[in-house]
Amino acid sequence: MGGTSRTYAFLGPEGTFTEAALLQVPDAAQAVRVPASNVNAGLDKVRDGSADAAMVPIENSVEGGVTATLDAIATGQELRIIREVLVPISFVLVARPGVRLEDVRRVSTHGHAWAQCRLWMDRNIPDAEYVPGSSTAASALGLLDGNCHYDAAICAPLVAREHPGLSVLAENIGDNPGAVTRFILVSRPGPLPERTGADKTTVVVPLPEDRPGALMEILDQFASRGVNLSRIESRPTGQYLGHYFFSIDADGHAGEARVADALAGLHRISPRTRFLGSYARADRQATLVPAHTSDEAFTAARTWVRSILAAESTAGESGSGASPKA
Repeated sequence: MGGTSRTYAFLGPEGTFTEAALLQVPDAAQAVRVPASNVNAGLDKVRDGSADAAMVPIENSVEGGVTATLDAIATGQELRIIREVLVPISFVLVARPGVRLEDVRRVSTHGHAWAQCRLWMDRNIPDAEYVPGSSTAASALGLLDGNCHYDAAICAPLVAREHPGLSVLAENIGDNPGAVTRFILVSRPGPLPERTGADKTTVVVPLPEDRPGALMEILDQFASRGVNLSRIESRPTGQYLGHYFFSIDADGHAGEARVADALAGLHRISPRTRFLGSYARADRQATLVPAHTSDEAFTAARTWVRSILAAESTAGESGSGASPKA
């Protein structure tokens, strides 16, 4: 791509929580920002080179993993996570001017937003029907064209502030006021971000075979090396019933001996393991590394083994030249 300005894709349209996450990236405000209609479309822009990177949601503190993202980065041309961003989430209910809360019969929003406002909806408009939307912002902006088949939408407060044609019926309607969504910035494979001491590594591990202890064998690659897991989720591969892969976040960086050793162990067990990146944690929480799994401990252990092998080799060579006794 020509020019020096970077191009970022994000789950659009403008005003989504995903765009708010993208704007936390230092150069994003001056970059070209391209909204995508869904996660796959955003990642495809990275794969085909029309965007340098894409910001997509991967995990919510209330609903867990965003399955569309987990599935999209687990297959197809390999991508790398280079950054994560945390965004506090709050919601408002909006409608066209003149619509009252008691008039609302159908409400549109993204599925994760609906799940986070379900209790409020049950208490305040229990008979309202849910209409799935591609994003919170898309549902809200759909009210402005006058052709939508719903009465209200759940969206971010920013969308309501930037579009005076939307009337706010209720604020802070989320069931969990501390809700946070985690977003990831994804690019094509390249040099890994530098180690910071507060890092995270993400991998996708297909279950090599469905047998007793198969998952335990995968988990032991981390446990035996003192690597903590902050997230593990299973997803169907789509090949046939009962065939799964595991999406895993581990504390640490691939440049650390203990993490690298765990990755090597995973590859021995499941050669189709996909490395998705090592990157700084958004919360900057330093990883606590037990002394026996530090880089120094791994180096000392390998030096010790080499010394044993070297001594055995030397002994063997000197022994081979000795004259046999009569």
